Amino acid sequence: MRTRVRGWRWQGNPLRRRSDVIEAWTVLIVAVLLFVVTPLVGVAAGLHALDHARTLAAAQRAERHQVRALVIGDRAEPVSAVQSDREHPYRAQVRWTEPGKGTRTAWARVPAGTRTGSTVTVWFDARGRGVAPPPDRAAVLQHAVTVGVCAAGGAAAVVLLGHAVERRIALRHRLAEWEREWERTGPRWTQPQA
Repeated sequence: MRTRVRGWRWQGNPLRRRSDVIEAWTVLIVAVLLFVVTPLVGVAAGLHALDHARTLAAAQRAERHQVRALVIGDRAEPVSAVQSDREHPYRAQVRWTEPGKGTRTAWARVPAGTRTGSTVTVWFDARGRGVAPPPDRAAVLQHAVTVGVCAAGGAAAVVLLGHAVERRIALRHRLAEWEREWERTGPRWTQPQA
């Protein structure tokens, strides 16, 4: 039957080696890093990403304007993967009236399933090019949460990788320590007694 003694690395013990004390402190430090520092890194990264994404979304809302337009042409080929978004994957020719500027026509991004004669909401930048709508609150929050989770996961991976490296080094030192002890005590056990 095996008996476990909890905390033996912390207590004064004639069998306790220096490497045991170092290992006990290392486990404590790793636990603090994993359960305190890692979540703080994730929260800090998420808050920074939230602030940056809100600033970017506000800038995009300021430079883009929304227009209700009538689709006058059949939709063209899909927008390239670089320029595409899920809600507006196609381009079509649209017409709308702006106060003081008259009727205008342009190519703009439209939702899938849009047909000629449909009224759609489209977004244009300051140059009059059809662009994707600025990110809404849900997209900004989703971005911040994703960055925070990835930062926390990366920090946890670094801590665990560092702990694995430390354990490997500690094992090497422990084996060297045992070897030195055996060199001192081994001859007394292996020499014949007179």
